[in-house]
Amino acid sequence: MTNVLVLCYHAVSETWDARLSVTPERLERQLESLVRRGYRGATFSDAVSRPPAARTLAVTFDDAYRSVLELAFPVLERLDLPGTVFVPTRFAGCEEPMTWPGIDGWLDGPHEHELYPLDWEQLGALIEAGWEVGSHTASHPKLTELDDESLATELGESKATCEDALGAPCTSIAYPYGDVDARVVQATREAGYSFGAALPPAFHAPRALEWPRVGVYHADGMWRFRLKSCRPGRSLRSSAAGERLTKALRQ
Repeated sequence: MTNVLVLCYHAVSETWDARLSVTPERLERQLESLVRRGYRGATFSDAVSRPPAARTLAVTFDDAYRSVLELAFPVLERLDLPGTVFVPTRFAGCEEPMTWPGIDGWLDGPHEHELYPLDWEQLGALIEAGWEVGSHTASHPKLTELDDESLATELGESKATCEDALGAPCTSIAYPYGDVDARVVQATREAGYSFGAALPPAFHAPRALEWPRVGVYHADGMWRFRLKSCRPGRSLRSSAAGERLTKALRQ
């Protein structure tokens, strides 16, 4: 049976201690441990639709921070792994920090520069290097809180913007905050996406438009990473005991 592991990272930084940031050294150690265990890399869409190996790894990055290109890309290149970056399209190329609930507390401080986004030329360079660029909606809202019209706009606008800017189909999306329900999945399907990257608190059976990822965060040392990413650990998280473990790992 094919083992498809999809990881979710955000920013990479030597000094930023935000929950969503990891150091490049820790990123490399985590991914190298999986490569040594026989995982072969693939983009998100390829991993979930046509996994190339019995152990397939997709490394994804939400929000499209510049650090993905500056610090994560060299790590993945050394390990011969492609990546996938999900971009909130209204921010791409802006010469100012991104802001939405959850990261806006870092504005006007010493780490504000960490919030700057990739531009479309940089995203195109990642595609040329074998990466995938998917949508992270237009403005990074909680999709379940939107009315139907706003939801359709967020999904459709971001897909069209990606395709116009990059000259390539945009078939995948990551739901901001991992916020998704049946209505959002249906709207995503109607908007023309084929694959959706979720971030559930407890694992569920993989579905093309709601594929469970393993979130990796600042506090995840190697033992936590191994526990979260191993197949038995992922299976455990689908149980009641796993939900309790997940809460403990978030402390």
